[in-house]
Amino acid sequence: MGKRDGRPANPAGSARARRFVRALPTLMICVGVVFDLVTPTAVSAVPLFAAAPLIAAPFFSLASTVRTAVAAILVVLVIRISDGVLYKVVPLTDLLTLLTVSVLALVINGVVRRGNEQLASARVIAETAMRAVLPTPESRIGGLQVAARYEPAQADEFVGGDLFAVADTPYGVRLVLGDVRGKGLDAVAAVAVVIGAFREAAEQERSLEGVVQRLERALAREGSRRGGFDSVEGFVTAVLAEIPAGSETLRVVNRGHPEPLILHPDGALDVLAPAVPALPLGMGLGAWPDRADEWPLPAGATFLAFTDGLSEARDAHGVFYDPAARLRGRLFPGPEELLSALTDDVRLHTGGRSTDDLALLAVGRPSRGQPERRRTVKIVGRDSE
Repeated sequence: MGKRDGRPANPAGSARARRFVRALPTLMICVGVVFDLVTPTAVSAVPLFAAAPLIAAPFFSLASTVRTAVAAILVVLVIRISDGVLYKVVPLTDLLTLLTVSVLALVINGVVRRGNEQLASARVIAETAMRAVLPTPESRIGGLQVAARYEPAQADEFVGGDLFAVADTPYGVRLVLGDVRGKGLDAVAAVAVVIGAFREAAEQERSLEGVVQRLERALAREGSRRGGFDSVEGFVTAVLAEIPAGSETLRVVNRGHPEPLILHPDGALDVLAPAVPALPLGMGLGAWPDRADEWPLPAGATFLAFTDGLSEARDAHGVFYDPAARLRGRLFPGPEELLSALTDDVRLHTGGRSTDDLALLAVGRPSRGQPERRRTVKIVGRDSE
């Protein structure tokens, strides 16, 4: 959920565009000089010189913008002096125009810098809030090995709608991984509602189905507070699971989310398709008759849940990433190594052009005794073994 529209971004193209923009003010001044040299004295290249500080204003620092403006003015002065027409009316008007445009460029630069500072401040606040409601779980909870990852689509961004939580409760280890539709502070607020309701319900509800219904009611209350969730924009896809203490059974409720996996110690893999498909949370369509599906989770097996930032990641040809196909037959020492290999592999698949945030949660049941630690097999593609 919360995807950015359009095809995956091209980092190399973006870098070239940034370099071109950085060079453009200097290029405009150089073109202005050449234009002035090859045209009669009566023809003015001042529009080209005036464009240089205007282009620099929204992209450069204040000092760089000032340097660009001063360079443009000095070049025009040198040209007019060499032509011997500095004190004529038209050249003086051109210089006045260039000076006015330069002052305007400095004003624009100041406005842009203040806007960027406000945006950076808002981003820091949002990221702090996100980290507060989405802390990384402990590596061992209730005798199980746990690992979680949040990979933003943009390297400098940590604000989205992906969520996960793991709780050790009287009824066993319970967990949730979900995806709130949307981005920004509204998504963070919805994540806080879901995580808060889950932590409370996981401790109190006797059944996993009861936990799911508590989340549904929490979202309904939030929708009422906001004036009503939209049935298209206000939903949350989620997978909830529980592993009772001393049991090798995994119970799963899937509310419209990508199907999680179980990786077995022999390389086999199960895709946990729900017996009865269910709608996402918060759709506003009344109570949903939740039903938990049960799966075996023997010693050495790992439960893996993920958001559609993984299953809908595309390569340069538009081919979706298939986690089941990529992981089947692979062996990993534990959940942390699994997530590390998985994030590396999806990054390789997309060429670094991710368009959606990615959340991963892996819970492994340790093997009995003290097993020999297996060598990690790094995923490098379908053809590698």
